[in-house]
Amino acid sequence: MAQSKLLVHPQRGAADGVGHRITPASAGWRYVGFETRALKQGAKSKLDTGGDEVCVVILSGKARVTADGFDSGTIGDRASVFDGLPWSVYLPSRSAATIEAASDCQVALCSAPASGKFKARVIKPGDVGTLTRGTGSNARHVRNVLPEDAEAESVLVVEVITPGGNWSSYPPHKHDRDALPDESYLEETYYHRLKPAQGFALQRIYTDDRSLDETLAVGDGDVVLVPKGYHPVGAPHGYDLYYLNVMAGPKRVWRFHNDPAHEWLMAQPPA
Repeated sequence: MAQSKLLVHPQRGAADGVGHRITPASAGWRYVGFETRALKQGAKSKLDTGGDEVCVVILSGKARVTADGFDSGTIGDRASVFDGLPWSVYLPSRSAATIEAASDCQVALCSAPASGKFKARVIKPGDVGTLTRGTGSNARHVRNVLPEDAEAESVLVVEVITPGGNWSSYPPHKHDRDALPDESYLEETYYHRLKPAQGFALQRIYTDDRSLDETLAVGDGDVVLVPKGYHPVGAPHGYDLYYLNVMAGPKRVWRFHNDPAHEWLMAQPPA
């Protein structure tokens, strides 16, 4: 059986440490780019942002990001993505940057088109808004790295922790129409991690007319592409799920539409 084009496995053992390098061209869309890099202590990795703004999220370990007179200093204090809030760096378009590993580290590069309106800056853990969305087995814990009200031109970045046995991005919702104020068009990537790492998660991507309807078994380090449609995620019992979302579209606004078949779930009393 052919592998889904929406499921991207990480490269293993790449010489440059790149685990994923997803571009709008490779994804078949217009806006979102996503990359991961794993660096050994002391290693330096170059980054030319070109016509994109980039949010560098320190997934684990410590790193230093420099670019055109900007210096983040040594940032990052997580052993893994499950250990607290992230340190991140916002880089504008046309930045020539260097990422230096102060310890063994892994970083994610979340990108979308921009004109260079904002300056480079560090996004501290204290700048990351947190909330718990849903109740009972629908509860998940949200970390807003670059939400709508943050200074950025296109890209939206959020981390989510879904406890084992719970659902996320649920009830199923979509954001594939440029129809504000009711719904915005946003492409989206999900970068998945699992604890313990041998676990799996399930993600379904489907449209109202079922012209797209795929259910994917997701492993640790996989990326799921969501070009359109509803996209709920389930974490099996015993395995906590982390995902890093990158979204972008013609307008930097997140407005979603719930699947009408499951809208009744929103009216349920708290568990």
